[in-house]
Amino acid sequence: MASAFIAGIFFSLEPAFYIILGALMVSVNGLLDALDGKVARLQPHQSARGDFVDHVIDRYSDVFILAGIALGVHCSVFVGLFAVIGVMLASYMGTQAQALGLKRMYRGILGRADRLALLIAIPIIQYCLMELDVGLGEDLLGYSLIGWMMLYFGIAGNVTAVQRAHLIWKSLS
Repeated sequence: MASAFIAGIFFSLEPAFYIILGALMVSVNGLLDALDGKVARLQPHQSARGDFVDHVIDRYSDVFILAGIALGVHCSVFVGLFAVIGVMLASYMGTQAQALGLKRMYRGILGRADRLALLIAIPIIQYCLMELDVGLGEDLLGYSLIGWMMLYFGIAGNVTAVQRAHLIWKSLS
């Protein structure tokens, strides 16, 4: 979670090279999350508390990273808030299935691994385009690449939440 917090800080800062550091910290966060998951699966007992703590840390990590982007210069606060809402609702629907006695829901067009991959790749691409001065790194139809990524997170996150809600609803009838 500390690496996600630091990533959010880096994403919110100027000059542009901080987005590279933000992407690096997102990759550290993803690596640590994958390692702790692997270690947990190797343990003889998997606890509900451990699963709960993992999900809480993942949600805080998501908020720290996305809020950092939303508060920076590469994305409007409105689009950033839309992204946070989409990501949080998609994650909520996944765990809501479990709370209702169904299996944890991972289906939909935007999963956590997809977000992490994009949060690493897009800032690096944007930085490279800005350094090459191609013009696409800072403004593509009114948004930076990071802004477009956040818009995608908002749309795809909300679509994923609706998809999951529909699947949960069907499973309950």
